[in-house]
Amino acid sequence: MRKLKYALMLCFVICATQLTNAQGTLPVYSDYLSDNIFMVHPSAAGIGNSAKLRLTHRQQWNSVGNSPSLQTLSLHGALGQNAAIGGLVFNDKNGFHSQVGVQGAYAYHLNFRSTEALNQLSFGLAASYVQNTLDQSTFVDFDPVVSQVIESDAYFNADLSFAYHNLDGFAYVTIKNIVLNTRQVINPEFKALNLRRYLFNVGYFFGRGQNLQFEPSAMFQYIEATNEKLLDVNAKVYQTFGRTARVWLALSYRRSLDRNEVQELSLLTPIAGVEFNRFLISYTYTHQLGGLIVRDGGFHQITLGINLFNRRRSNRGYNSRYNSFLYKTNN
Repeated sequence: MRKLKYALMLCFVICATQLTNAQGTLPVYSDYLSDNIFMVHPSAAGIGNSAKLRLTHRQQWNSVGNSPSLQTLSLHGALGQNAAIGGLVFNDKNGFHSQVGVQGAYAYHLNFRSTEALNQLSFGLAASYVQNTLDQSTFVDFDPVVSQVIESDAYFNADLSFAYHNLDGFAYVTIKNIVLNTRQVINPEFKALNLRRYLFNVGYFFGRGQNLQFEPSAMFQYIEATNEKLLDVNAKVYQTFGRTARVWLALSYRRSLDRNEVQELSLLTPIAGVEFNRFLISYTYTHQLGGLIVRDGGFHQITLGINLFNRRRSNRGYNSRYNSFLYKTNN
């Protein structure tokens, strides 16, 4: 109970001392379904009985010049029985604007049971440093108001996250873009924006220990400044082959809950993945629905992963949806 008291006190202090918000860091896509939930929730650091290295590349609208693209490299794993650390670097480019960032995360997992029946409360905190760049040197039409130079600035940001796993159910709550040091410190004339985003994830894993498994889940997003509300409804199916291979298919539907007469956001995302021993490869395709569509090319993403240092006890800080396959393979 003393550990729980100290962890709660730390979280309350962070919340009470937050400053005004800065620009957001990573966008929230559906790649968290590719065994990459650490990208969204820092409290997932160390979840699993191995460290997880993930490399992603996302490309939007291939037929459009200077279309958005995103590359990420992340690694997280346990640090002892309860603590965990993680790191992330990313390069996000959209036309003439780009941002490069690095993020470090710390998580602490409180295990209330010592048996395989998981009952775990987790706390996570991630701090980010982001460098923004606006390349105006290639603007074709000269405008005397616009300087044809490359402008850049930087800022710090942070995310606060909580998670709870009980048996095969899980829930995550994350507040993104809680700022430790805003761009106002770097440039006093800049007024920081409020881009706080609240994420709520719930799901349940059916079929632990069986070859065929099913995992429904949902994620709700709320953006404070604009009052936008988004809902993801997800379904994921796993099929295990032998002792070293597993294939999974997922389908995610994202819908805006706001009434918009011009265009309501509606995205359909099928995902396919293969795991063989310690290696993972996943392909994600997102198709935009509705009447106002930029291009028919959709959004493509490839995820490559390796599970490292698979030496932890399977009943410490794991959830069956990540480890039932590894547990069956190694026992």
